[in-house]
Amino acid sequence: MIVEPKDLKTVLAPKARLMGLDLGEKTIGIALSDAGLTIASPYRTIRRRKFTQDARDLLAAAAREGACGFVIGLPLNMDGSEGPGCQSVRQFAKNLEALTTLPITFQDERLSTLAVTRTLIEAGRSRKRRKELVDKMAASYILQAALDRMKNL
Repeated sequence: MIVEPKDLKTVLAPKARLMGLDLGEKTIGIALSDAGLTIASPYRTIRRRKFTQDARDLLAAAAREGACGFVIGLPLNMDGSEGPGCQSVRQFAKNLEALTTLPITFQDERLSTLAVTRTLIEAGRSRKRRKELVDKMAASYILQAALDRMKNL
């Protein structure tokens, strides 16, 4: 079920973990929260294939890691409007919703990749290493923003 961000905490079981997703054209960055919904950590990156394969991988990872919901980054335009990227993400979520009873919500992901890339550059990571890390770290950035927002509700 797709839920509003403000309602996510109310539909989660106690000690639930969340899975954050950064949906790119070629990859999906994945992050996981702790059971206390306090800290997001990068988990892994998967190469995108067909939706059914991607969904199967995500649902298997959620089951394996005890994730009880998804937070998906929504690529809003800088003015807050929704463009084609948002339509694609919303369609992915709708398709995923048909395969699971886990709640799904969205989190504004504006500037997440830029912020993560700057952090990696400042840490002296090579371009190759940044490419390996950026998607799952962006997913962690997105998930952390959602966790912080839930804490303040």
